[in-house]
Amino acid sequence: MKIKTLHLTNSWHETSGGIATFYRALVEEANRRGQDIRLVVPAERDRTEEVGEFAKIYHVKARQAPMNRHYRMIFPSQFLPDGSAVQRIVTAERPDLVEICDKYTLMYFGALLRRGLLKGLDFRPVVVGLSCERMDDNFRSYIGRMPFAGRFCAAYMKWLYFPFFDHHIANSAYTAEELRTASQGHLVRRNVWIRPMGVDMGHLSPARKSAEGRERLLKMCGGGRKSVLLLYAGRLVPEKNLALLFELVARLVGDRQRDYRLLVAGDGMERGKWEQFCRREAPGRVAFLGHLKSADALADVLANADTFLHPNPREPFGIAPLEAMASGLPLVAPNSGGVTSYANAANAWLAPADAGSFAEAINRVLSDDQERRRRVREALRTAAEFRWDAVAPRFLDLYAELSASTATGPQALPRADFSSTPAEGLELAWFRGVSQSAEKVFSFASSLFSRANGA
Repeated sequence: MKIKTLHLTNSWHETSGGIATFYRALVEEANRRGQDIRLVVPAERDRTEEVGEFAKIYHVKARQAPMNRHYRMIFPSQFLPDGSAVQRIVTAERPDLVEICDKYTLMYFGALLRRGLLKGLDFRPVVVGLSCERMDDNFRSYIGRMPFAGRFCAAYMKWLYFPFFDHHIANSAYTAEELRTASQGHLVRRNVWIRPMGVDMGHLSPARKSAEGRERLLKMCGGGRKSVLLLYAGRLVPEKNLALLFELVARLVGDRQRDYRLLVAGDGMERGKWEQFCRREAPGRVAFLGHLKSADALADVLANADTFLHPNPREPFGIAPLEAMASGLPLVAPNSGGVTSYANAANAWLAPADAGSFAEAINRVLSDDQERRRRVREALRTAAEFRWDAVAPRFLDLYAELSASTATGPQALPRADFSSTPAEGLELAWFRGVSQSAEKVFSFASSLFSRANGA
């Protein structure tokens, strides 16, 4: 069954980000099977990008995000008024299914679609929420550990986010746990499916390892023939727990047996902070490579380093560590979070998220050649199971099944990983009151924006 899907996200950056990687893989698969797909993403200016015969990306002019100015954010003013940018796109495309990957502004557009509160839209698509990160983790990373923060996030997820969609998809069991908590007690049954992200096996390969490639890396970081090349690839942002990475390097500088060097591939709002830290605590030992635009350049770096370090114990999924595994590069990562969707004691070196434990794990990687080769072989087998040409079709197939269920009924839905429970008693009465109040607020806000836009 061929359908048209439309996907909206604020987690989009032209140079990096796992969500952008995911959607581009989805676009490639949609083109391969001849299925229409549309993306709506924030950008510096309005433009439309044709991607193959069946895909189109609408770049909508948007303001910089308040917490991370490297990103932009589509605000309600761009989808509430009649004739607004997002409404025009959705009206013109008339998708069968709309997926929203955002917990802060675009999620409200999902609620408006579900309840038919946008006067300019005369059709009702299936509305899906895609969770690629946890709100409580983001809140902790950018706002800090404030009193009642956990309760606020839990209430927000249960009373606002979860009921705003017909269905939910999460990228890992770790991410889905926040939805599981939010799913307890609702007016309408909603299902949650867990679908992992993937990895590009076309560019990544241990066959890229070469004496010339390693020599280039050594020159980048000022290392010698016996230096140990550690690598981090990813965004330089608060949620990545980069303090662990750089505290580890400062600790390893004092090692008298090995000369450790760190390569950092990626960019982000915290780059300046950590460059300054390294100049002070590990002078000459760390090379910041910035964003590597070429997929081949990143693949060469991955294949020619000695160990990949992933410091985030609350990673929603983690495409970069999976890319390391696909490159034959030993992975040292925390023993928690979404990374454990694919990383385990058989194919990686997992440890508690502290500098001492990571240093011990690195030593184990380097001290046992036989065990290192065994785990790397297992890692390559694991990565092959998550290749994009196997993962992306599972998403498109699920979208088709969700869309078809509107005509055939919920019994046609594929088996979910878990479902919401019904509200009872006082919770039921409270939920009805909240739902009715929210609808009135949305209707009023939409009318207000429409009148303001018309004036």
